[in-house]
Amino acid sequence: MAYKIAIIVGSLREGSINRKVARSICGVRDDNLDCSMLEIGDLPLYNQDLDGNPPEQWVRFRREVGAADGVLFVSPEYNRGIPGVLKNAIDVGSRPYGQSVFDKKPAAIVTASPGSIGGFGANHQIRQAGVFLNMPMMQQPEAYLGHVTDDSFDEDGKLKEGPLKELITGLAHAFHDWVDMIMRSRQLLAEDAAHVAQQREHA
Repeated sequence: MAYKIAIIVGSLREGSINRKVARSICGVRDDNLDCSMLEIGDLPLYNQDLDGNPPEQWVRFRREVGAADGVLFVSPEYNRGIPGVLKNAIDVGSRPYGQSVFDKKPAAIVTASPGSIGGFGANHQIRQAGVFLNMPMMQQPEAYLGHVTDDSFDEDGKLKEGPLKELITGLAHAFHDWVDMIMRSRQLLAEDAAHVAQQREHA
């Protein structure tokens, strides 16, 4: 079964290595993930005063996340933290209070950097937000991709053959299995609850 995955990239730069990583994940054809990258660069800064009459961009983004079965965050690290544009997207999707489109969406995080720590700080800040957002977050494999540069990709922006591509392919498969486990478990629990309710009606 193919699951709809919303990919949210924390960099606006077209040549961003994280955007290329996200495209490479989308390019894994046998992972049963139907991926689409969401636009976040046009989202007005979150302002609670606008909750009553939200900008069209907010409405579109919330609709796109809401329609997804899972969310994949792919992001660089800025100044040892989460990029502002990504934090704004998280804030927009999480509001109004009690109406978060992220609620219960299975998720995973990938951070990539030319540096050696692979965006560790940003990865865990996103993970911390995910806890509050009630998103079941995939724990393994962790994806702090260090020493990723433009040379890691071919002229079409796809990952070259090698360990990094193998890691990304494994990650895509693991995320499918994570989403599948969450979705199937919820279905079974709902069926069990319906069965118990039916038994009580006939008791």
